[in-house]
Amino acid sequence: MKSVEEILDDLQRLADPKYVSQMEYFGIRGGKALGIKNAVLKPYAKEIGKSQNLANNLWDQPIHECKHLAILLSEPKLFTEEVAEKWTSECYSWDLVDGIGMKILPRTAFAFKKIREWSRREPEFEKRMAFATMVGLALKGAKQTDEKIVQFFPIIEREACDDRNFVKKAVNWALRQIGKRNLNLNAQATEVAERIKLQDSKAAKWIAADALRELTSTRVQERLRG
Repeated sequence: MKSVEEILDDLQRLADPKYVSQMEYFGIRGGKALGIKNAVLKPYAKEIGKSQNLANNLWDQPIHECKHLAILLSEPKLFTEEVAEKWTSECYSWDLVDGIGMKILPRTAFAFKKIREWSRREPEFEKRMAFATMVGLALKGAKQTDEKIVQFFPIIEREACDDRNFVKKAVNWALRQIGKRNLNLNAQATEVAERIKLQDSKAAKWIAADALRELTSTRVQERLRG
């Protein structure tokens, strides 16, 4: 197993300063970025292998790619609720939130509990974590039942009025992803979107219109019925 020092040396060699401006263009800001694409970081993570202890140590480094590498090396069975709270509270960029929410949390025993808690938090990225985790749980490979997934609808409806960019986009994302899971959830998600559309909120109206556009599209309907 590589040490943190060895990994830091490797990351410096893999760095592409030109890519940093592209990261900033996509809203990935905060921390010290080296400019390493996921296509480079993922194979490197596979070479190292899973280790929650190493992941914890990498997360504490001030380099953005170290935190991404920590997500890739994390072991969901050893990813405690305490670590989840620490990492979530220290997220400063949407890509870190989405990585944790989609790759780690859906495979923990406390995902649903944290969704309920984070969805009521005020910090933008903590709230986003709730909806990114919903997306991870709604993916077909997550093997969740419709009965469990529908628990997210009241939360989505309640938080649709939050007009902060990284929250409203995540609420919309979760609603669309759930609605693309199967015909049953598509019908329910469409009903939720119709109710959200009636809220007196620009964010809610955008979330609803965008979700309805996709959920009722010919492309989605044909895929679900095929």
